[in-house]
Amino acid sequence: MSWAGTGEAFAASYAALCAGTGERMREIAGPARGRTLLDVGAGDGTLAAQWLEAEWHVTAVEPEPSMREAAHARHPQLRLIDDGLPHLSLHDDSFDVVTANFVLNHVPDPRVAAAELRRVARGLVIATTWSASPTALWGDVIAGAGLTPAPARRLPVDKDFERTADGFGRMLADAGWHAEVTELSWTWHADPEALWRSVAGGVAGAGAFYLTLPDADRERFRSAFDALVVERADDGRMPMTQTAAIAVDRLG
Repeated sequence: MSWAGTGEAFAASYAALCAGTGERMREIAGPARGRTLLDVGAGDGTLAAQWLEAEWHVTAVEPEPSMREAAHARHPQLRLIDDGLPHLSLHDDSFDVVTANFVLNHVPDPRVAAAELRRVARGLVIATTWSASPTALWGDVIAGAGLTPAPARRLPVDKDFERTADGFGRMLADAGWHAEVTELSWTWHADPEALWRSVAGGVAGAGAFYLTLPDADRERFRSAFDALVVERADDGRMPMTQTAAIAVDRLG
């Protein structure tokens, strides 16, 4: 899945959803106490900025130019560098805490990437993945529009992992982690127009699918989305319950 050029659309939509793990991650890490933190795959910088506000010394890493542009525009105080998995240009044991929020589910080799996160940490590594798809809504839209969904893109069998808390833990164990894995569920009350911006901007699988459609099918897609909003919206917002697996490896 390509994230090229999606920075603004992501920042206006799913960045708020992905930030739903932030409070739990900060609870796990504890008070800053002058410690350093590396946020890998920082996207538009939403979570990295929250760590910074909590008085951590933060370095944010993001390889996609449009994401970095969105992060610079919204959080100019962030130290943001062009780098990314699977191989970070950083020394071993460089940071007290290393985080990767919904990153390992998007890399071509999750085990290699997970081992790299551990390499640059000296105290704590925290990573998350979805254990229930955050995009089920778009499956309902596609069905309502009478369209045929694109085939699911999966990693090769030897690279993939089961998208559950247990499956996440097993994959991390393969990568050398001694992980404690828990789950977190929350309800995201999404702005329908922000959701639409994500699709029109090509964000994630639904957006990539939408951009392949001819104009007539795009109109059917939009009509089905609008109908679903009428059916499900509560006080102008779309309540969407999400579940994430949160893995922690305590190195020292």
